[in-house]
Amino acid sequence: MSRTSSIDRKTTETDIRLSLTVDGQGTCNTQTGIGFFDHMLTALGRHGRLDLDVVCKGDLEVDAHHTIEDVGICLGKAIAEAIGDKAGMTRFGSAYIPMDEALARAAVDFSGRPYLVFNANFEEKMIGSFPSALAEEFFRSLSDHARINLHIDLIRGSNAHHSVEAIFKAVARAVRTAVTIDPTEQGIPSTKGVL
Repeated sequence: MSRTSSIDRKTTETDIRLSLTVDGQGTCNTQTGIGFFDHMLTALGRHGRLDLDVVCKGDLEVDAHHTIEDVGICLGKAIAEAIGDKAGMTRFGSAYIPMDEALARAAVDFSGRPYLVFNANFEEKMIGSFPSALAEEFFRSLSDHARINLHIDLIRGSNAHHSVEAIFKAVARAVRTAVTIDPTEQGIPSTKGVL
């Protein structure tokens, strides 16, 4: 079973081409025009074992918001499409990731019911050209369009770069666990029989 998806989305604010392989090697090509965001998407792919190709032309002359939010929308849609009915999936995943002084925790449920809890404050407002407040917007778009329940907690961290990177890596590892096929799961991992 090949769990792949491609999304093309064009609006007056962004033009995005995204392809995803869920059961990949973590190979990434990201071109969003926002260096730190590309770095985070690459970390998400690498640690989630997702092969990810993203090209986004956004209205960066306005600001980074539309680019970051819309890439989250596209990645969420791609994940939902690639995993299909979720038969045989582990469904749940969680991870703690330290990065120097920062420690982040992420827990995910591929429940079909989107919900984000984002508990993090960042010392710096900007990480290069990436507004740190937009990390939450990215994960909200991702959770809404992947239809996942996602809880993110920055337990500690004084450097915004370390804090945001720990969060992306924690989400990556949680997702990696959740999407893994469980050979002992014979169907949909739910008492309802559908997710």
